[in-house]
Amino acid sequence: MRSFLTLLIAALMTTTSPAAPLPTPPDVARKPHVVRAPHGAERADEYYWLRDDSRKNPEMLAYLNAENAYVDAYMAPLKPVEDRLYDEIVGRIKQDDSSVPFRHRGWWYYSRFEAGKDYPVHARRRDGAGVDAMAIQRANDAGDFAGEQVLLDVNTLAAGLDYYSVGTYEVSQDNRLLAYADDAVGRRQYVIRFRNLETGEVYPEAIEGVSPDIVWADDNRTVFYIENDPETLLTRRVKKHVLGTPVAQDAVVYEEKDDSFYMGLDRTRDDRFICISMSSTVSDEMRCAPAADPAAFFVFAPRQRDVEYTADHYDGRWVIRTNADGAKNFKVMTAPTGARSRKEWQAWVAHDPDVFIDGFELFRDFDVIAERANGLERLRVLKKDGTQTFVKADEPAYSMGLATNAEPETDWLRYTYTSLTTPATTYQVNQRSGERVLLKQQPVIGYDPSRYETERLWATARDGTKIPVSVVYRKGFEKNGQAALLQYGYGSYGATMDPAFNLPVVSLLDRGMVYAIAHIRGGEEMGRAWYENGKLFNKKNTFTDFIDVTDFLVKEGYASKDRVAAYGGSAGGLLMGAISNMAPQKYRLILSQVPFVDVVTTMLDPTIPLTTNEYDEWGNPEKKDFYDYMLSYSPYDNLSRQAYPAMFVGTGLWDSQVQYWEPAKYVARLRDLDTSGNPVLFRTNMDAGHGGKSGRFRRYRELAEMYAFALDRLGVADAMSPAK
Repeated sequence: MRSFLTLLIAALMTTTSPAAPLPTPPDVARKPHVVRAPHGAERADEYYWLRDDSRKNPEMLAYLNAENAYVDAYMAPLKPVEDRLYDEIVGRIKQDDSSVPFRHRGWWYYSRFEAGKDYPVHARRRDGAGVDAMAIQRANDAGDFAGEQVLLDVNTLAAGLDYYSVGTYEVSQDNRLLAYADDAVGRRQYVIRFRNLETGEVYPEAIEGVSPDIVWADDNRTVFYIENDPETLLTRRVKKHVLGTPVAQDAVVYEEKDDSFYMGLDRTRDDRFICISMSSTVSDEMRCAPAADPAAFFVFAPRQRDVEYTADHYDGRWVIRTNADGAKNFKVMTAPTGARSRKEWQAWVAHDPDVFIDGFELFRDFDVIAERANGLERLRVLKKDGTQTFVKADEPAYSMGLATNAEPETDWLRYTYTSLTTPATTYQVNQRSGERVLLKQQPVIGYDPSRYETERLWATARDGTKIPVSVVYRKGFEKNGQAALLQYGYGSYGATMDPAFNLPVVSLLDRGMVYAIAHIRGGEEMGRAWYENGKLFNKKNTFTDFIDVTDFLVKEGYASKDRVAAYGGSAGGLLMGAISNMAPQKYRLILSQVPFVDVVTTMLDPTIPLTTNEYDEWGNPEKKDFYDYMLSYSPYDNLSRQAYPAMFVGTGLWDSQVQYWEPAKYVARLRDLDTSGNPVLFRTNMDAGHGGKSGRFRRYRELAEMYAFALDRLGVADAMSPAK
């Protein structure tokens, strides 16, 4: 007898003729299960059984494969549109492109791609007469790789694998040895490996189950790394490995006992210290040791709830970004090298309630503060003589930030600039002469920025708050309320969704669509208060802001009320699930990738990665007040018998951040309750994690499929022929 899956696929594939009726979506068994909270609350979850931590349950896998087969069958008539979109998107990419080289310890480092290949080649060239960033780029563009030393050819490493990613690589202080961390599954459990750059020898050591954090000590034999918890994947222990010794004997340098903290590793700006950073949602702590003799790590400043800080060391002092003493938007302080407590910190850059300090970079003759005001990024340059300047921006809506400035002993500041119409651009500006040099702009084949226009708008939320909105469209667009709109949002973790160039979106703009980013509360676009007013018991502001932006754009004529699509991923997928429950009639289509939709059940389970670290983001549902509030918006729990928009939902089987069973359960229950008859497509990447498939081209195939579905559902008549 043929299996259930085989029969289903056979049935589905018989319906792919354009004249055939639409395929029938798969069904899945309901199995009684009760999820209990410590305070006694109970919830029925008939699809809980779809969770399988091993990813081996045959019945579960059969269901996911059946859903994929349904997507294949439904999308078959739209395959020509998908192919055209994919060809357009990939056709804009310069396939043999390379990054802007930067100099570090006598070598110029960069990454480059070869035509037709998915993965980068990481390489370097020795510094010398006539060797600089521009000269190396010219050589790379000409295919002249004489004098190049390849660090990692990721194409070779990824050969034969469905998924492969290099999380990080670090060269030893003497420039001779390479340590890198790779992941061949997509679950973000990395393996550290070593290679001798002079001889090509690959060392036998392989350190498994780690995060992509590597720091060399000055002896060029000792490496510090972070070991993950094998179940929760939380960063658990900092260990040190000495080349040539058994990994099993690696000493534990520090172990974090608090599951609400993540850890990271880095060296200070002057290379004097190796630092362990522990960060939770609301507090930080650093432990540092001299890089020349990292035998003992000292606490820079003890952790304290609601006090966040990061510190760097250069020119004989510590520089600290912190929110201490009520500096909600952060301030910058300094401290002597021997400082070991906050009492020794001294004021430098004061707190400003209207300016959010995002970070800083230290140089020999100047310093740079990365900040944002009125919702937009800017770079403030502080000169040693006490004067200050701002790096110039050229458009009303843009994104600007620090580029790689590996060497502090320079007069040049490198920064990146982009907008919804301007491809990613790297400049350097001389802080003595004021000269600005364009180092590189992302090449986009066939793209003419003069054909497009971007605006910065302000929508009024239902509580009177002004919400910034970035929009882009092709010139000639008329605000007559007829266009189709794709509105994107995120709104969590204080992450800012700044208006950067989006290469695939050009295909939508060329077909007359409008693209908008709603800078909703929960991010930090408007400062720390913007974040705090979109988390915990204020989380619903995120959802209502997004809906209110939709209403504003429709009212102002940017879109037809019947042609609005919404798009979000991960925590943005939570946003998509919430607005679908709250205002389904306002959206023709929902696009949701790796969505966090089963909020209460996930946050009740401390064994799931990310849970314990995020109690201060979402709340701890073991407490009744948090439980009730989270339950009031959790997308899975609030699905009801009503008409929902069409949906395209995506996930990865090996996702460690939002487990595959959340969207799987969500889609199954949605199908039970949805009265609209609109299609719901659920695509699972069986060999991918949170970021989707690896490789620079594969992800565009997935995106082209989703875009083809969107164009069809939005009634974009010109789907096969972009506007000229």
